Amino acid sequence: MAKPEKKNKEKKHFFKDFKAELKKVIWPTSKQVVNNTTAVITIVLLTALIVFVLDFAFEALNTYGINKLRNLVETTENVETPVDTDEATDETVEDENNEESNLAEQTENTVNETVEE
Repeated sequence: MAKPEKKNKEKKHFFKDFKAELKKVIWPTSKQVVNNTTAVITIVLLTALIVFVLDFAFEALNTYGINKLRNLVETTENVETPVDTDEATDETVEDENNEESNLAEQTENTVNETVEE
């Protein structure tokens, strides 16, 4: 029967230690609690605002920038036709060079427009 008495003494000892430790705790004042709460809420709102702005910017970049480039590439792929090298003459080579330079200018103009937006 010594064991139950020992358990009771351990429980009493635990609660005494617990109470003593709680007396050592330095509790914040109500002013400190308000200041800390205000700081946390402000930081959370600023972080949410930054995430919202970045999300909006990347969505706009995707909508106006990448999709326009994709459409431009698709339209240029549809326009190009394969040319047999045996039948190619100096005129067709010059025409191809002109088309490539025009395509490069169009792509550069599109990229510049996208960057300006």
